[in-house]
Amino acid sequence: MNDFRAMPAESPRTMPVQDFSTEYRDDNAPASVQEEGVALWRVLAFSPAMVATLGMLWAMTGWFGKDGISLLEALLITLICFNFFWITFTVSTVILGMVSLTRHSPRPTHGPARPLKVALCMPVYNEVPWYVLGSARSMLEELRARGGSHRYAMFILSDTRDEEIARQEQAAVRAVQSQLSPGLELYYRRREQNTDRKVGNIAEWVSRWGGAYDAMLVLDADSLMTGRAILRLTDALSRDPAAGLIQSFPQLIGAQSVFARMQQFANGVYGAAFAEGMARWCGQEGNYWGHNAIIRTAAFAASAGLPHLRGMNGSDKLIMSHDFVEAGLLRRAGWAVRFLPRIKGSYEETPQTLIDHVQRDRRWCQGNLQHLGLLRSKGFMPISRFHMFHGAIGYLMSPIWFSLLVMWALIGPSEEASVLKYFSESNPTMPMWPEMTEGRHVLIIVLMYAMLLAPKLVGVAALPLTGARFTEFGGAGRFVLSFLSEVLLSILYAPILMVQQMIAVLRTAFGMQKGWSPQARAGGTYGFTTVLQCHLLETISGAALVTGMFFGVVSPWLLPIAVSLVLAVPLSMLSGMHLWQAGRWMGTREDFRAPPITQAARHYRAELKSMLDGAVPQARAAE
Repeated sequence: MNDFRAMPAESPRTMPVQDFSTEYRDDNAPASVQEEGVALWRVLAFSPAMVATLGMLWAMTGWFGKDGISLLEALLITLICFNFFWITFTVSTVILGMVSLTRHSPRPTHGPARPLKVALCMPVYNEVPWYVLGSARSMLEELRARGGSHRYAMFILSDTRDEEIARQEQAAVRAVQSQLSPGLELYYRRREQNTDRKVGNIAEWVSRWGGAYDAMLVLDADSLMTGRAILRLTDALSRDPAAGLIQSFPQLIGAQSVFARMQQFANGVYGAAFAEGMARWCGQEGNYWGHNAIIRTAAFAASAGLPHLRGMNGSDKLIMSHDFVEAGLLRRAGWAVRFLPRIKGSYEETPQTLIDHVQRDRRWCQGNLQHLGLLRSKGFMPISRFHMFHGAIGYLMSPIWFSLLVMWALIGPSEEASVLKYFSESNPTMPMWPEMTEGRHVLIIVLMYAMLLAPKLVGVAALPLTGARFTEFGGAGRFVLSFLSEVLLSILYAPILMVQQMIAVLRTAFGMQKGWSPQARAGGTYGFTTVLQCHLLETISGAALVTGMFFGVVSPWLLPIAVSLVLAVPLSMLSGMHLWQAGRWMGTREDFRAPPITQAARHYRAELKSMLDGAVPQARAAE
């Protein structure tokens, strides 16, 4: 193990492990006052979803209740209504966001601002050193150019296990340190053991160096934030003494492939209205996504030390998706957790291929489902529990959707043409399957698609309220083309993602998903055999649906889903292709007019890569 060190003197903070079986309040947490109107925003967010779901329940029980409702019919109604609630809840949140964008932004307590000493903490694990350090330098230099009373220092917190990458990290740190403007601080620490992964990485920094800093701004290896965004987060924390954590709204950048550009366009166009609506009904019970958020160090140390969970076999288990839980623990202790989506200039990247997205999603699924076991923990606020439950439901809905798909396919378009034949009353021992007429098939599927499309349409309508102009997306014509492309691709990829999330749930349930692995941020290259193995279940399911339609026993209204599943392999291979010039197809404002921070980051990355390509071999020889 290389003994390279580049850290300041230690300044310890005590970080006790929390007990989920008892309530806890931090004595240093000031009394926080809920924003005026938050209760009303919550009613407006949840009530329409509940009313619409009750309406769907009433309609469906009317369809099936003529001769009583069988167990299978009750199951079908339950699955449809359960899915419908979450879809309509998304719609109501986006509509609220659109309304909110016409109003003044909710602001934290206007207390006196005081200078804060802030650590920019960037945990890394086998990342590309010149990429990470190039981003770090660009943020530090922009903060220096902006000035202000706050003080910042960047910490690269390495858990890298690969010795060659570690050598490059250290060479990159030395190179950047030698070129930084006077007064800028860049530190580096590599742990001997990566105990508890990112959770342990941050906890060790808090325990050993956190005492010297009022706040820490946690970044991912692919995070990039403008100096203005960092300053606004710092000012917000400084002016609100009750805030323990303030989360920004990260926007996606750097997408080059078909799949990544689809994700980036959706985030950049529809995301603002949803984020605004969510911020309104969250109030001081906001959530944390693990990065691009500023945290009061003393509050985090006192309130958010994570214990290990006891597994069914008696083994200790790390809390994988720690961020949701840490937000809940901070709020439990009396600290406000705020979400300020109007702070612009917070960026992150997204996986470039469908398979890379699936691999990351399996890890997230494991962590989110783990939260179900924490819902009964003592002291958590109801909205904090809802965040954890909602995260888990996001994955559990996929097996529910798949179950609905199977039931629709088996029931068929009519009583005469159905895989599940109805049985005569003369044979009462045989089951009576629910009757799904062609009209009911059409109505349910059209309604579901309409509700899934509604948030996108509202997001587009709300876009001018955010200050954006369609000319910034390449003009109205190009924007319409990009919008239609994103909608089409979303429809094509949605059934594949449904099956893959169902697989992720099953892998987690049967203990097949083992821990975290580094993300292939640039996207992997996968051969046909690998892609076919990954999407075999989708291909078989799609072929079965098409065969059923050919023989007239599966509703033809399932054709869009069947086509997507049959084409899972070519669509997956398409996902990683760079078919159009960057910025010209499904481009966002950041593509057509790159922010200065991204231009600076590209410059520093290229400069550092060039230096490392020549410097690292000599460094190895000297050792």
